[in-house]
Amino acid sequence: MKGIADILRAASFAAKKHTDQKRKGNDDQPYINHPLEVANMLVNIGGVSDPDIIVAALLHDTVEDTEATFDEIAEQFGITVAGYVREVTDDKSLPKAERKQKQVEHAPHLSQGAKQIKLGDKISNIRDVTDNPPEGWDLQRRREYVDWGEKVVAGLRGANAELEKVFDETVEKARRRLASAATQS
Repeated sequence: MKGIADILRAASFAAKKHTDQKRKGNDDQPYINHPLEVANMLVNIGGVSDPDIIVAALLHDTVEDTEATFDEIAEQFGITVAGYVREVTDDKSLPKAERKQKQVEHAPHLSQGAKQIKLGDKISNIRDVTDNPPEGWDLQRRREYVDWGEKVVAGLRGANAELEKVFDETVEKARRRLASAATQS
């Protein structure tokens, strides 16, 4: 059973792996803020207390976006954590459109733990796309991202009612803000 020490070790591991990375948004936030936000949401909104899920939330982008490997995750944090990370990791060798479609297709088949991590990830990403969009993302692309996020989350329903409620509120707020921005342009 993992505990606070393992969660902190995972946060440190993720911080080191993501050291030189920034979020895509125009405010240049350190990348580590994203996995920390996802883990925080799982605990403080979703009521998740399983340390393996929290550790995996902290590590959820390390294999996809750094040189970390699933073997390294398994060796340092256990096969359960590595399994969750594997479930939520996109295959970067595939074209972007195919990766996005696979997320929609695979969402209903994820474990409960992976579904909760994915919910937190989508909430965080939609907030960023709404409040701090990547450079060059026009309103249409931002709307399309929100629509796609809803398709992914449709397959995650039933995993965590509180996270799903916050997701729905986040989408509603995103749509209002994007509609408002459209009328101002």
